[in-house]
Amino acid sequence: MMLPVNKIFLQGLTLAVALSGHLAPEASAQITTVTVDTRAGKAISPDLVGIFFEDLSYAADGGLYAELIQNRSFEYQVTERPAWNSLTGWEFVQRGEGNGRIAVDEAMPVHPNNPHYIRLEIGKPGEGVGVVNAGFDGISVQAGAKYDLSIFARLLYLGNRWGSHPAGAMPLIVRLESKDGAILGETSFEVADFEWKRLSAAFTASRTDSSARLVVLAKAKGGLALDEISLFPQKTFHNHPNGLRPDLAQVIADLKPKFMRFPGGCLVHGNGIGNIYRWKDTIGPVEQRRGQANLWGYHQSVGLGYFEYFQFCEDIGAKPLPVQSAGVSCQNSDGKGDSGQQPMPMEQLPAYIQDVLDLIEYANGPVTSTWGARRAAAGHPEPFHLQYIGIGNEDKITPAFKERFRMIFEAVKAKHPEITIVGTVGPGSEGEDYDNGWKIADELKVSVVDEHYYQPFQWFWDNLQRYDTYDRNKSKVYVGEWAARGGAKDRNTLQSAIAEAAYLTSLERSADVVLLASYAPLLANRLHTNWSPDLIYFNNTGVFPSINYSVQQLFSVNSGDAWLPTKVDNIGKPVEFAASTVRDSKSGDLIIKLVNGAGTAKPLHIELAGAKNLPASATKIVLAGNDANVVNEDGRPPAVQPRESSLVVAPAFDCEVPANSLTVIRIKPEPTR
Repeated sequence: MMLPVNKIFLQGLTLAVALSGHLAPEASAQITTVTVDTRAGKAISPDLVGIFFEDLSYAADGGLYAELIQNRSFEYQVTERPAWNSLTGWEFVQRGEGNGRIAVDEAMPVHPNNPHYIRLEIGKPGEGVGVVNAGFDGISVQAGAKYDLSIFARLLYLGNRWGSHPAGAMPLIVRLESKDGAILGETSFEVADFEWKRLSAAFTASRTDSSARLVVLAKAKGGLALDEISLFPQKTFHNHPNGLRPDLAQVIADLKPKFMRFPGGCLVHGNGIGNIYRWKDTIGPVEQRRGQANLWGYHQSVGLGYFEYFQFCEDIGAKPLPVQSAGVSCQNSDGKGDSGQQPMPMEQLPAYIQDVLDLIEYANGPVTSTWGARRAAAGHPEPFHLQYIGIGNEDKITPAFKERFRMIFEAVKAKHPEITIVGTVGPGSEGEDYDNGWKIADELKVSVVDEHYYQPFQWFWDNLQRYDTYDRNKSKVYVGEWAARGGAKDRNTLQSAIAEAAYLTSLERSADVVLLASYAPLLANRLHTNWSPDLIYFNNTGVFPSINYSVQQLFSVNSGDAWLPTKVDNIGKPVEFAASTVRDSKSGDLIIKLVNGAGTAKPLHIELAGAKNLPASATKIVLAGNDANVVNEDGRPPAVQPRESSLVVAPAFDCEVPANSLTVIRIKPEPTR
């Protein structure tokens, strides 16, 4: 069972963290002393632990975005995958001696941004001529649940192609069917116009089925054009139309993230300049949005667009952190490795910079402004309170990048000094791009820079002091993408999760310079995984948080805004123990995090120097396992999960932390009289 969100809010203490070392085998029973000075401390970022969303491994379409139809607007292209075309995901059917043809057309589209649609020509209706869609690996429906259907349709004038054109309207039947043909829900329409009209209805599923399909059948002789065929569960996260899958969104919300970075990732700067993610293409009515190829090798409908991202941030209490390209494409464009970066032509830069400025207006502007009015028209007159914006994503730091980044940075800073700009220092934790990125940050005095690193689990133990020596007068740091990799196929292991927990204690200790951090990737469809490891896995019927998810959740839920000096004795090599203490000024709760990466339990003596008003007991949450290499099994909850109990506490008390464990001790002070 997943750990329920801790609802105690923190207040008034200040924390600090230090590291302890590995005990020699002959001293394994020796007690380690952890001393916390509750009288001192420093302010740290209360926004440290957040999330990063990228449409990778079918995280959006077929994932968080609740649309059940695949390729709903017939925009899949061979340029996205060699085997794809506009009819991918669809099957042409002629039932009961029905006879007809299907073709893809773009002569009179619903909208220029959505150019392709299908033509059905019915010579003999039989029991129906039309199309079938099985969604993303089957459409999962629940008995008694309601589903909203919408279709754009118009009549076609066929001349004498099938004889004389029929008089009157074209009957259209739409069904939810099981694989064996059982009808799970049905509705009907009459298409009577030669102009595009949106048809809508609702189904109530008659039974639960994880592999249903949608069937659209024309029932008379003639011609019909169809586009934007959509099926949505009525119940979405917070019941928003065009919303999010509720179970998947809730598991993300349960992380209690302090911010959310979106929409990427590498897809932001894209596979070449023409594939840069353009936020204006993702807002407005869905049939007017411009989908495009995803850098990860599939199609993005952008039904989950900027409005929906901002709305989700608001729903889960996370600050939005949108990322824009720095005017260059991904250096891996066209599979060329570091040589594939393409710069945007300079004559295009002014318009692109205006797009970035317009995004800030869309998020924060009044309803009387051009883009604030567009936000209000979407149903949100209040601003989204944008505070951060990212420019660039782990780019190769070339002269072309530097020139374009400077132009965008200076324009945003001049027009919106209230916005914190997050820059980038390349794709790694060190090297030429990292060094050159920091040189630009120093030169321009960039407020925050984004560091990325995916490393073997031991790297995180070896780098617990990485940020201790960073200059506090220079740019602050956002660790925008990070995760411990290792083991068979880089799967999620307890070993990697505990290494990440140890590293998070160091980020808390240095949260006066590391303002933000987000594990990556966030989501992965079990059947379409581009990258491992990931934080949350899912399929059409279930959501499976990883062991690493529990670590991120424990740190986010038990975060603070002050760091207290924590001293640990017996520091040795290799380092297999880490500790951190934080306090939240809102509740006064003192939160001690203890990470034991050794294969044996560690007895501790904890001293809370200067502590007053301590309760008789505190809450203790332990994530631990006997085998550090334990992994998540596909489709099952993690074998290792947090367990909560109580712990007797005093100004000095003893406890033991298990092998391969993260222990969180939360102490709520007694009220003063």
